[in-house]
Amino acid sequence: MRKVFSAALAATMMLSLTACGLKSPEPAATTAAPAEATTEATTAAAAGETTTAAADNAASGDPAVTLIYAEVNPLDTIVGQTDSFFKEKVEELSGGSITIDLQASGVLGSENDVLDTMLGGGGTIDMSRISAFALTSYGGEKSMLLSIPYTFVSREHFWNFATSDLAAEFLIEPHENGAGVRGIFYGEEGFRHFFTKNPVNGLEDLKGMKLRVSNDPIMNGMVEGLGASPTVVAFGELYSALQTGVVDGAEQPIANYKSNAFPEVANNLILDGHTLGAIQVVITDEAWDGLTENQQNAIMEAGKLASEYNRQISEEAENKVLEELKAAGCNVVEVTDKAPWQEACKKVVEDNTASQAELYQKIVDMQ
Repeated sequence: MRKVFSAALAATMMLSLTACGLKSPEPAATTAAPAEATTEATTAAAAGETTTAAADNAASGDPAVTLIYAEVNPLDTIVGQTDSFFKEKVEELSGGSITIDLQASGVLGSENDVLDTMLGGGGTIDMSRISAFALTSYGGEKSMLLSIPYTFVSREHFWNFATSDLAAEFLIEPHENGAGVRGIFYGEEGFRHFFTKNPVNGLEDLKGMKLRVSNDPIMNGMVEGLGASPTVVAFGELYSALQTGVVDGAEQPIANYKSNAFPEVANNLILDGHTLGAIQVVITDEAWDGLTENQQNAIMEAGKLASEYNRQISEEAENKVLEELKAAGCNVVEVTDKAPWQEACKKVVEDNTASQAELYQKIVDMQ
């Protein structure tokens, strides 16, 4: 029944997007193959554990379960590839007792729409890959700290956090706060940068621009600090908003910028790297409680492997996409001195870390 419902829901949302004149989500792309060496390294590291766990679960007689999994981006993005790898490992490690019904390209709605559906109960969406900061309004107050501008100075800094005991506290926090979801693992989709319809060569060029933001106080405060005008637009409406001039620009990780065809309507990219795109994969408590212990273990082990896979492919995939953008004529501007950007964001950093100053400092010190 879940598969039938999922397909009907996806079709309804696609018709709705068309009726509103929005840019329809692209069909789910075939998962892009990572570098051969990366794939071999991941496979070799996981082979023994995967085979043993799959055999154990196959012999356990666990009931068949289908989990509906939402992803706002296409499958050829870094997060899409991570989703597909996770799906493969869950199904393998569970001995086939769990099927992940992966619905990509935003057919089940924006991240906030998906979280609202998951928290509403009923099992229509069981799992999702979301931006960590999206949990701020859903019992994940600690996760807010991950979207503070210029917190992570490098990918290594982020992964020092993501593999720490502190990260585990962040993952379980929504469940402990009674929100009805829990995190399984962390990943990242690269640093986030601004892209615009008109060229931006420095911070001063952003002043007065209407920049798309999600309905998030930190994002709003950051854009205001940079001298621009924050404009809330749903992600599914962003392409048309850029096309029609409702907004002058937005921000995304590089791979998502390209996969969602934003260069067609905003072909200027400035690499300010204001935040790292920290992601979580979450599951509803309702779905989790419906799994056997073997199946829960399979989910957690698959999450561990998917996190490692994400770490291996992210930087390489991002660099490849950046070169493709440059070759296609995208105007890419490097930011050699981020000090003015950091100074402009000083107030939003202080305002949003004051209540968790000690915890935030622990994250900063992990660099």
